[in-house]
Amino acid sequence: MLKEIESRKLYIKYMVCLRDRLNAKSELDKLGIEYGVTVHGAIEFHEGPTEDQFSQLKSRLSKFGLILLDDSESLLIDRIIHTIVEVIHHSESLPKVKFKDILTDHSAMSNESVLKIFSDVKGMSVLQFIVNQKIERMKELLLYEDQPLSEIANLLNYKSTQHMIAQFKKYTDLPPDYFKKLKKERNKIISQNSQDLHSKESISIGYSG
Repeated sequence: MLKEIESRKLYIKYMVCLRDRLNAKSELDKLGIEYGVTVHGAIEFHEGPTEDQFSQLKSRLSKFGLILLDDSESLLIDRIIHTIVEVIHHSESLPKVKFKDILTDHSAMSNESVLKIFSDVKGMSVLQFIVNQKIERMKELLLYEDQPLSEIANLLNYKSTQHMIAQFKKYTDLPPDYFKKLKKERNKIISQNSQDLHSKESISIGYSG
């Protein structure tokens, strides 16, 4: 049984706020379970837990109204997340199709009950998660690339640049130009650190000479 539980990555249903996450973390720590938390909120078990620890964890979480999903449900949620993240963050440009159609290609992932579980796990709909990921990708492009907004809008498959800017401002309460200013400020820090490092190396060489 222990080998079956090792390396599990499971999601917790209804863990949708900070207090929930703190409660889950507290119970995991009390049981001495070695774990990590993925970027998207899954509990990644390392060495163990034992069958008894696993049973106790499910019981303790239930006292907070939290449910540890089984392997098959967790795998489906993970596939939805992975598919969305892969398309948005690792594609040169988003396909000119709706995400609903992409998920429909995997019938189990587009099942209404699975999408309901996704919302119960993430505290948001799949559509909201897609929008959030597009906003995160846009931030990344603004901070690390020099593309004009029109190119970013086209890459992220927005109907127009204005639509993209409006959605960005709606969800961040900040205009895209704010992140371009952040980029300039960060580049100044990087440049200054580089100059300081170069100066220290020059002094060190001069001293040793």
